[in-house]
Amino acid sequence: MASSHFQWSVSKAFIPEVEAAFSPSTKHGADIRFHGVVRDEEDGKPLQGIDYSYYPAMVENCFEALGEKLAAEHPDHFAQIHHRIGYVPAGEASIIIRVQTKHSRAGFEISQAYLAEIKKSVPIWKEPIFA
Repeated sequence: MASSHFQWSVSKAFIPEVEAAFSPSTKHGADIRFHGVVRDEEDGKPLQGIDYSYYPAMVENCFEALGEKLAAEHPDHFAQIHHRIGYVPAGEASIIIRVQTKHSRAGFEISQAYLAEIKKSVPIWKEPIFA
């Protein structure tokens, strides 16, 4: 989904494929990208990967509200988020958060804000698959 300041998607698409489709920006000088990668261990146990699932209507509402909230708090930025669903093996990214701003400090802060809000309020569930 998209607005003038925020785009998000949830699908089985691999993060590198999604990232390769990002358009360059001439408006913003900072282009911050965060990749959330599945670790090979959780709670001291070897992890093979994580199976992600979600409820589409709930996720859509949450992402739209998140985009509006952060646009109001930080009006001069553009963000793109993709969360992968389905099975994601250890070592592969399950999420990318891209934030473009005029200056890097704001980009890092906004990226952290998106990640914190996603973890807190977006209903994407994970089921660890242990080795």
